[in-house]
This record gives sequence, C-alpha cells and structure tokens, in this order.
Amino acid sequence: MKTAVSYQAQLNFNQIVKIVKQLPANDKIKLSKELEKDVINSKLTRLLKSFKTNELTEETINKECEIVRGKFVEILIKPSPQFKT
Repeated sequence: MKTAVSYQAQLNFNQIVKIVKQLPANDKIKLSKELEKDVINSKLTRLLKSFKTNELTEETINKECEIVRGKFVEILIKPSPQFKT
C-alpha cells in the first residue's frame, strides 16, 4: 500500500507553469478539470450571492407564477386571427 506524501513549497506562477508542462497529458487534463471546477464553483457562488435577497417571499413568487400562468392560459384560449374563417 502506498503512503501519501505531502509537500509544501513557495512557488510563483512561472514555476508552476514549468512544472505543469512536465506532466503527462492525462495529468494535465485532470488538473485542467480541477481548475475548471474551482472557477465554476467560485462564479456560481458569486452569482448566487448576487441573487440573494430577504425581500422575496414564497408568497410573492406564488403570486407571480399565478399571473404568468393566467397570461399563458389566455394566449392558449384566445383564437388566433390568422385562423378565423
């Protein structure tokens, strides 16, 4: 069984790039996917924070849904002028 080894080092960006360029292609892909997850998570967190509000209640959401549903039903029921005989 392999024992996990941990290292810590102070590296600048250029040093990291130099190391990453030495990785096999599969490891570069894995690293890329991990970085992508990190960026997506960060962007999603910012987006969710921007939408967070204490002013929006479930009651308000339900009222708006009913208004939109009503308009949608009106559109479906209302005969289209182009199909009049």
